[in-house]
Amino acid sequence: MKQIKGKHDLAINGAEPAFSQPAYVGRPNLGDREKFHNYVDQIFDSNWLTNNGPLVQEFEQRIAKHHNVKHCIAMCNGTISLEIAIRALSLKGEVIIPSYTFIATAHALSWQGITPVFADIDPISHTLDPESVRKLITPKTSAIIGVHLWGRAAHIGQLQEIADENGLSLMFDAAHAFSCSYKGTKIGGFGECEILSFHATKVLNSFEGGAVLTNNDELAASIKLMRNFGFENADNVIHPGTNGKMTEISAAMGLVNLDSIDDVIEINKRNYDHYLAGLASLADIRILPYDENQSNNYQYIVMEIEEGSMLIRDELINTLNAENIWARRYFWPGCHKMAPYKTLYPEAESDLPQTQKVAENVIVLPTGESMTKERIGIVIDIIKVLYHNN
Repeated sequence: MKQIKGKHDLAINGAEPAFSQPAYVGRPNLGDREKFHNYVDQIFDSNWLTNNGPLVQEFEQRIAKHHNVKHCIAMCNGTISLEIAIRALSLKGEVIIPSYTFIATAHALSWQGITPVFADIDPISHTLDPESVRKLITPKTSAIIGVHLWGRAAHIGQLQEIADENGLSLMFDAAHAFSCSYKGTKIGGFGECEILSFHATKVLNSFEGGAVLTNNDELAASIKLMRNFGFENADNVIHPGTNGKMTEISAAMGLVNLDSIDDVIEINKRNYDHYLAGLASLADIRILPYDENQSNNYQYIVMEIEEGSMLIRDELINTLNAENIWARRYFWPGCHKMAPYKTLYPEAESDLPQTQKVAENVIVLPTGESMTKERIGIVIDIIKVLYHNN
């Protein structure tokens, strides 16, 4: 086995892992336990568990206010939120999306018989490249779904221009973008609608959950019907629908975590600053920067390794994992290389050079409240050791 020399005696050399307690990407942020228990007591006292209960309504109101939008429709998860919004917009045929995103963006379309068409990304922001989108529009195209990847806003203005010029719907997967902004305006009111996720790994979690944000009254009304089987009232169905409702216990967790969201973001920002400063001396890697002129949640520490670097991405991941530091390859290898899309669209790869490059070179590093300055310093030291031993 290759011996790696440096400041730390690494597990790869036969030592004990650097971390006795694992460091993960996406560990849940948990608010005040006593506040949560108080909400649980309310749920027991009211005997109201689901079906648009008072905690869900409070959660929706607070999220809408936080994002400065008219409507927040809470759901059981982000994927169902995507699917219902897609159906409410009557999308069909082909919809252009990035391949460099979580697979749910593509599945939410194909699950409903709509063809996801994979566009390339801007290599700087990792979000949809508007010119790539423009080239893929056909008579079958009904919409564009942009993704605010890593919480960094997509090229909203350019995508809206393209949508308007071609009579297309535009919506956004904002699963990463809670509390983020674009040109000084909070994410949530752009396009026809935007989709949030409150999964356990997100900056704000409700155990599981999601929401559709929109300023469109008619669309909001349709989505509210569709998440509850199309019921207008207790016994009158007026619209096709499904069961997409958020439960009261999920809303309780969401409310507790919303109370502490500023503290969570402050910790994320502190960790981002430590990584940024600690790795600045390595010439051929970069920590993907956040625009400090915008609101950011700093939830993802994204390290990109340049082609030709002395540092080999997968070797680094294996070394970190051996040290109980569970860095991840997001969103490798891209949706176009996953089932069923790799079989359905084998030619897609040739149109996605930047997606290919970014997917091969990105590592997401652990953050969150368990990552102290000292623990981050160890991660940085291990990266430097491997860098200088290659």
